[in-house]
Amino acid sequence: MLILTGFIIGSLGTLIGAGGGFILVPLLILFYPELSPETITAISIAVVAVNAISGSFAYAKSGKIDYKAGVVFALFTLPGSILGVLTVRYIPKQAFNLFFGILLMILSGYLFYKNRNKVHQMTKQINQEGLRHSKIIDREGNIYEYSYSLKKGIIISILVGYLSPLLGIGGGIIHVPAMVNWLQFPVYIATATSHFILAIMATTSVIVHAFQGTYNEPGILKMIVCLAVGVVPGAQLGAYLSHKVKSHVIVKSLAVCLALVAVRILWKAF
Repeated sequence: MLILTGFIIGSLGTLIGAGGGFILVPLLILFYPELSPETITAISIAVVAVNAISGSFAYAKSGKIDYKAGVVFALFTLPGSILGVLTVRYIPKQAFNLFFGILLMILSGYLFYKNRNKVHQMTKQINQEGLRHSKIIDREGNIYEYSYSLKKGIIISILVGYLSPLLGIGGGIIHVPAMVNWLQFPVYIATATSHFILAIMATTSVIVHAFQGTYNEPGILKMIVCLAVGVVPGAQLGAYLSHKVKSHVIVKSLAVCLALVAVRILWKAF
């Protein structure tokens, strides 16, 4: 069941440009109520790291990763990702469940009403002060030209870096819409680049958790390995299907499931 769960998380998470932690964390809360918030987020962020690394290799082959933006944004997620790991141990379980249930409801609403996965058309703002211009040609010959505010991207990355390990959600579910709507990245580039950023950020969080000894609890490593076995091929499938399937149908179905899980978690919290 863990391997199958990992496969589903890898497929859906990579398909919509997230790490899949927003699926895994509520499942861990419901089926492993004895685990502390710190342990739950540590398991999730480890699986997210495996998913992001696997998905990044697939996206790299497609030529859709903006490495210049990705490296800068990833570096600014690192301080927050370390602080997030150090903070989560001080959050009471009931407060964690309540906050995460509310967050799931918000994410569910966003996913349900988000626009279809299509290339975002934008006005070029190449000559405006403070904007950085990028031009990417992918493996299929598609050309993506866009400009974005580096300062806004850094601020967003710092916030995502902190929230990602704090909640174990990976951060892609926040980073992708922010990159598309606020930074004017094309959807396909945002999805691929977010995965690249997430691979660096999540790996850093895993290292901090490892130094803290979070993974030394009995059975935790076995859970992570089983989930990872499913996540790796799932991430490859998700990246492959990202331009083959009308992902808005899957995303809306997922949004309904997340809403139901959120209601269950909130009911349990109260």
